Amino acid sequence: MATAQPSAAPTVRRGVQPLRAGQGTSFIWRKLHSLLGIVPIGAFLLEHLLSNFEALKGPGAYGAQVKFLNSLPLVRVMEWVFIFLPILYHAVYGVYIWLRGKSNIVYYPWAGNWLYLVQRYTGLIAFAYIVQHVIRQRFMGISLPENPYAAFAKVQHELSNPWMAAVYIIAMIAICWHFAYGVWLFAAKWGITPGETARKRFGYACAALGIVLAVMGLASIWAFVGPMYPNTPGF
Repeated sequence: MATAQPSAAPTVRRGVQPLRAGQGTSFIWRKLHSLLGIVPIGAFLLEHLLSNFEALKGPGAYGAQVKFLNSLPLVRVMEWVFIFLPILYHAVYGVYIWLRGKSNIVYYPWAGNWLYLVQRYTGLIAFAYIVQHVIRQRFMGISLPENPYAAFAKVQHELSNPWMAAVYIIAMIAICWHFAYGVWLFAAKWGITPGETARKRFGYACAALGIVLAVMGLASIWAFVGPMYPNTPGF
């Protein structure tokens, strides 16, 4: 009497996990990439959002904040050591990680895959925006380090172009998303939130952080384009 052969256990196909440990020296580079996203890049983002929030108080307050920042000791050295170089490494290595990985959202539409993909695209948007923003605000037109009280008018003039205003809005949302999810990844990778429950709860906190930062950023943009301070002259 023929006996039925037991069916093979189904193969579970898994998507790309949102957290993957590095191997060899790449582990160190990934840790550095993750750390730089929080300090100093994340710290600079918070400072930048708070400084831009001064625009809600008017051109004078915004100009005073720009003047204060440019009066800090060794400010140009700090820009390169704590802002430009870390951002460059974070962006370049982030692209390297992206090129070596696959999101597999077509075949494996897990939340982790979608978050992985969105994190990469928001990173590209953020880096492209930062490059053009630094070029246009630092190296084109009136020099703000020497004329800080012209900062409000310079940004306002740039945002008078609807296309540039759209770029600022999209970039602001992308940057805040990238940072908030980056904080969540940092906590998971560094063992700060072990376990699914801790990660889920911290995820809510990171989502709230991203929303608050995005609202602050969008409010700052509104200060330049809204009716409160129309056609501000340069000082």
